[in-house]
Amino acid sequence: MQRVDSVVSESVSSSTPATPSERISHSAEVPARGTVGEVFTAFLKLGLTSFGGPIAHLGYYRDELVVRRQWIDESSYADLVALCQFLPGPASSQVGFSLGVLRGNGLLGGLAAWFGFTMPSALIMFAFAMGAAAFTGPVALGFLHGLKLVAVAVVAQAIWGMSRTLTPDRTRAGIALAAVAIVVLFAGSLSQIAAIALGACAGLWLCRADAAPVSGHLNFPVTRQAGVIALVLFAALLLISPLAVAASHVQGLALFDAFYRAGALVFGGGHVVLPLLQAQVVTPGWISNEAFLAGYGLAQAVPGPLFTFAAYLGAVTGPAPNGVAGATIALVALLLPGMLLVYGMLPFWDAMRTRPAAQAAMRGTNAAVVGILAAALYNPVWTSAVLTPRDFALALAGFLLLTVWKLSPWIVVLLLAGAGILSQLV
Repeated sequence: MQRVDSVVSESVSSSTPATPSERISHSAEVPARGTVGEVFTAFLKLGLTSFGGPIAHLGYYRDELVVRRQWIDESSYADLVALCQFLPGPASSQVGFSLGVLRGNGLLGGLAAWFGFTMPSALIMFAFAMGAAAFTGPVALGFLHGLKLVAVAVVAQAIWGMSRTLTPDRTRAGIALAAVAIVVLFAGSLSQIAAIALGACAGLWLCRADAAPVSGHLNFPVTRQAGVIALVLFAALLLISPLAVAASHVQGLALFDAFYRAGALVFGGGHVVLPLLQAQVVTPGWISNEAFLAGYGLAQAVPGPLFTFAAYLGAVTGPAPNGVAGATIALVALLLPGMLLVYGMLPFWDAMRTRPAAQAAMRGTNAAVVGILAAALYNPVWTSAVLTPRDFALALAGFLLLTVWKLSPWIVVLLLAGAGILSQLV
């Protein structure tokens, strides 16, 4: 199970360690409650300024909400991050939603946090989608090709970082390699689901050693009954949506189902949404590979969650509904399963996280998603973007700028988009 301990370790290590009795009494305290308006305002600020991807978002949350506003203590924040890393879905959005539930005293607070954090980047992606059709000529072609090269660099960086954390030994590296083989030999979304399921089974069998230590306690205003309702709704939508699509052949339902299933299977990091969505929208011909990767590249330059890429895809998808309706359906469907899962698990997390079987299954699952993302790096990312030796040099430069020079993704987007424009004009 991946934990983003680096996000919270600095302040935890700098403070005096609490005794077990102190931690119990502190975690049992009920945090101060705020208003829904306060939650929305705080997360709107974060949604407008949080560049750099999910790990950076968790750092922004800590600085603004843990250190400055003191909505939650450090140890509880670390436990909340661990929960959201354990579950499928966008970890940074799930942490934000949970903090909204905590401060806003329930579901309305969580929705306010989700809306404030998500809407700025969703509106930017929607505006790009609406203007993309009119964006023609050599400058436009160069800009869009530069965005596709950004996708190569960003996905390669994600694989590099995830492999070091999620496949640190031969066993998990072997699970990742097996996932690559499954996805390559059996194309389509079913092969990705099979790879994730087999990764979980392999983890249960092979990855039970070195269970992660657990500590702390999460005290959120969510009853067990509300948690069960959320989990049942998550499962019902996952099972019923495909049946409804098959029975009705309504495109709006098909769009919801495609994005909901992708959101329900995003283990290991937000970038894993790339191969899952590519199988759902490119394979059936709803959108071209070129337009898909251009939107994914631009999503690296906007603040807020990467999942707002869905607003772009829903707006430009081929069959109606598209535009505003398509963007809304796609965005809500992609984020909804993660929100339902984290809301449903908040009352049960303390018991769930202590089980070695759950931890082992997640180790195998996370290793499998590294393999799925590695397969996607080749096809469609590499094959659609790297067409000449110059493209290879630019993609490699972007990768090094991200991994060695540690530049923010939005800077790399500007540099490679500019290089793409220049290559068309020279």
